[in-house]
Amino acid sequence: MATSNTIVWQDAEVTATTEIADRIRRITLRPDNPQQVRPGEHLKVMVDINGEEAVRSYSIVDATPDGSELSLSVFHTPHSRGGSTYMHTRDVGTWLRIAGPLQDFPMRVGAPDYVLVAGGIGITAIRGMASLLRRLGANYVIHYSARSPEAMAYREELAAEHGEKLHTYFDSEGTLLDIPAIINSATPDTELYMCGPIRLMDAIRRTWQASQLDPTNLRFETFGNSGWFTPEQFSVSIPRLGVSTEIGQNESILEALEKLGVEMMSDCRRGECGLCQVNVLHTEGQIDHRDVFFSDKQKTASTKLCACVSRVASPEASPPGRSVQLTIDVP
Repeated sequence: MATSNTIVWQDAEVTATTEIADRIRRITLRPDNPQQVRPGEHLKVMVDINGEEAVRSYSIVDATPDGSELSLSVFHTPHSRGGSTYMHTRDVGTWLRIAGPLQDFPMRVGAPDYVLVAGGIGITAIRGMASLLRRLGANYVIHYSARSPEAMAYREELAAEHGEKLHTYFDSEGTLLDIPAIINSATPDTELYMCGPIRLMDAIRRTWQASQLDPTNLRFETFGNSGWFTPEQFSVSIPRLGVSTEIGQNESILEALEKLGVEMMSDCRRGECGLCQVNVLHTEGQIDHRDVFFSDKQKTASTKLCACVSRVASPEASPPGRSVQLTIDVP
């Protein structure tokens, strides 16, 4: 079993695919060099976007005990940068280039109480944790929200496995997560694990901080395709390097600069590690910080941003059809 996140690429064959919920496809892989999978681990996958290679990360939702088969669940996002579109076209018998399993979201065994929170496709990172806690006889509860029952992946399987420990919420039915109530029920030793869109994560982080609970007991993983504003095209320039380019709706600043040959540091590409941070010199619009690396104070100041996920939104008075300008400098 791997003990580090050293990136070693291998091939994996697609052995099964099925639509398990609205716009969510379960993809089962058979890797050439299987490894045991731990809850919270993910794969890096090489995808093809308009003829160019790019790397995407997907949580492993479940696996056989020896890791000889493992499954991902991929949501086809409305504003996909191309990764989810590519993954949804992989048929049985095709091959993928993968790295992992890799661990950025470890669960600590031994806490007296656990709260697991999943929003939408975030269940992929949470499901394995819930299964392990059930097997261990731990005290836990799951809060799982989705757009509608049709959009909730693994709803029936989770209900059968966890019974009354599972609480579901649907936007379409007006049943929403009561975040203050969830956190008020936590004890000083409760550990909360969450994965979901930025708005949900931010609301939980702020409520947790205001409750004065131990910040080290709040653990999370995010996906960088969710933000406060609808993705739009904008312009980025680096005066010191004489570089300027347009950032399309379906690409990141990091990807666009890499295509131009700008040397960029990066790792997670999900707005978690902060390696790809750049300095903001000027912006005409509002920065849509989609990361969980910077604090609220840093996001308000907007002197830096994570190039892998953050974007720029036009001011309301901006002329239609005109790209707003972002001026940055890179380390």
